[in-house]
Amino acid sequence: MNDYDGFAEAYAAENESGIDNAYCERPALLALAGDVSGRRILDAGCGSGPLFAALRDQGADVTGIDASAGLLDQARRRLGNDADLRVVDLRDPLPFPDGAFDDVMASLVLHYLEDWGPTLAELWRVLTTGGRLIVSVDHPFAIHSIHRRDGRRTDYFETYNWTEEWTLGGHSVPMSFWNRPLHAMTDAFTAAGFRITTLSEPRPVPAARELFPDEYPFLATSPSFLLFVLGAE
Repeated sequence: MNDYDGFAEAYAAENESGIDNAYCERPALLALAGDVSGRRILDAGCGSGPLFAALRDQGADVTGIDASAGLLDQARRRLGNDADLRVVDLRDPLPFPDGAFDDVMASLVLHYLEDWGPTLAELWRVLTTGGRLIVSVDHPFAIHSIHRRDGRRTDYFETYNWTEEWTLGGHSVPMSFWNRPLHAMTDAFTAAGFRITTLSEPRPVPAARELFPDEYPFLATSPSFLLFVLGAE
C-alpha cells in the first residue's frame, strides 16, 4: 500500500472538498447504497472518514479500517474517539468474524492492490448472506487513455502497475496503482462468489458545475470512476 502518513492532513482536505471525491465518486457511492439505516457497514479503506461520517449520519452502524495510521488520526478528529476505527491492511486477513457486516463499502481502494483474490475472499467471508460489496475504482479506460496520451506504452487488456507523483501539503511522493481491464475486475468478483447487480459510471452532481467551472466539463463528459454493487449470496 502507499504511505499516506506524510501528507494525511492535506489529503484529507482534498478528499473532503475536491470535485472528484466530494462531488462525483462519493455521492454516487452513497446513492448506490440507498437506505442504510440500521445496517452494519464496513468502510474498507476509510481514509480520513468522510464516507464513514455520511453513512453514520444516515443511521448505519459503521466500522472503518485503513492501512494508514495518519489518515485514521484524521478520521478520529472528524468522528470522535468512540468511532470504531482500526489499522488494517486489506492484503491481510480481516479481524472480524464471518458474517459480521450487511455491507462493505470499498471506496477507491482496490486499485492499490495487485492481487484482488485474497482480499475479495475476506470481504466475502465477513459479509452476511445476502450482503453487498459496493466498490468504486478508477475507470480503467480513463487511466489507459491518459497513459496513451502521455506516451506510455500500455496495453488496455493487461493488468499493469503505474505510478504518479502526488504533491499535497508541500510533500511530493510517488503513488503506485494497478490498472486492470474491466473483464479482469468482473472475473475477480465472480471468482470470489459475488454476483454483479449494478455497474455505474457516475458524473459530477449538478452543484459542481458552478463550484468547479474549469473541471466540470471534462468530468461531465468523460468517465473517471467505475462503481459496482455486488451481491454475496
